[in-house]
Amino acid sequence: MPETTHRPDATGRPARFLKRRELLKYAGATLALLLTPSGATAAGAALLALRVWPAEDYTRITFESRAKVFFNFMTLKGPDRLVVDMEDVDLQSVLTNLSGKVLDSDPYIARIRAAQNRPGVVRVVVDLKAEINPQIFTIDPVGEYGHRLVIDLYPKVAPDPLLALIRTPTPLDAATGEHPENPPTPDVTLPPGDDTLVVKNDAPKRTKPARPPASRLYTIALDPGHGGEDPGAIGRRGSYEKNVTLSIGRRLKRMIDDTPGMRAMLTRDADFFVPLAQRVTKARRVQADLFVSIHADAFVRPEARGSSVFVLSEKGASSSAARLLAQHENEADLIGGVNLARQDSHLARTLLDLSQTATLNDSMKLGHAVLTALGDVNTLHKGSVEQAGFAVLKAPDIPSILVETAFISNPEEEERLNDNAYQEKMADAILRGIRRYFDANPPMQRSPIA
Repeated sequence: MPETTHRPDATGRPARFLKRRELLKYAGATLALLLTPSGATAAGAALLALRVWPAEDYTRITFESRAKVFFNFMTLKGPDRLVVDMEDVDLQSVLTNLSGKVLDSDPYIARIRAAQNRPGVVRVVVDLKAEINPQIFTIDPVGEYGHRLVIDLYPKVAPDPLLALIRTPTPLDAATGEHPENPPTPDVTLPPGDDTLVVKNDAPKRTKPARPPASRLYTIALDPGHGGEDPGAIGRRGSYEKNVTLSIGRRLKRMIDDTPGMRAMLTRDADFFVPLAQRVTKARRVQADLFVSIHADAFVRPEARGSSVFVLSEKGASSSAARLLAQHENEADLIGGVNLARQDSHLARTLLDLSQTATLNDSMKLGHAVLTALGDVNTLHKGSVEQAGFAVLKAPDIPSILVETAFISNPEEEERLNDNAYQEKMADAILRGIRRYFDANPPMQRSPIA
């Protein structure tokens, strides 16, 4: 029964090393609590929010509060469950925030329940659907968030992205040209001052291009920016960058999978957060030939507009705006919440290796091809590929670009980014750039994958 504590007892020893006499005293205090009227326990700090982000990769539970939460946790069998004791937290605020947060479709959580375990301690029990490897950590306030206690429920056996990639794709629906299990969701926008919902679902149907089969499959890793706890930029009409990038990423994946000789994987296929380094790791695990990170830019002035493409810089950024954008995007780990104690030091060393001249040259070629294609769909913010120190572009062996599709902070472009037809055009432009790059720079042959 593994147990972890983050606060020692009065003697300075962790709670799991208490002596038998101390354990009896602990049990007596618990019994006394059961005999004490519920109103006799002093209330702790009220919880500000509780959020649950379910996904196949992992499910995250976030408790947000004004003060840092000290906690202990343990896992139990028969049935599987995770027990978390939180100190100085108000029970009623936990119960109120728990309401309706767990979905039946959650792959790992059956339910979450809470009760007063002893004076000053609220016990939260997570009933599980499968064995998990929990990661529990705290995050200091950042951005709009207060203190956060994060519970990440990873499966005992992690999903294999390569196995998911080589599964037989679902046939296209003959009538609509869409995958039946993932039909496009009509976009719903609410213009300021208008109480009428406008539903847009006028995306053009796309036919599969007739191309000769390639000598091998080209694999493209698509990275929809942000997700989960990290919304990314927020438009003036309330659009979240994370939703726009996921929608464009899904459309682009469908187009790539429909193109002979190509296949695509998504670093995230739902609304959950993926640390920047893990996005690169996923791409390398499927031996991706290209890495395309999809974003929607933002600026303090609403008139800023246009599409941009960025690659990694070996030296300094190509402009002060590019440098500031890279700093902002690299803060995603702080906003989304990363367990810094569990970062892979070998991976960190790999990502810091910028002696990758050949890869950077190919990234520039890919970036130029995509930027040229984007110019057919939208105004270009800059007429050339820009460079800066984006952490998500630091794969040493995969040509990588970051596409800023448009400015979500521009009301006109925000509206277009939420339109199905425009998202289709944007995805198609990125694909045309990718195809143009491959036509001029076919990847080297390698051993076939299963």
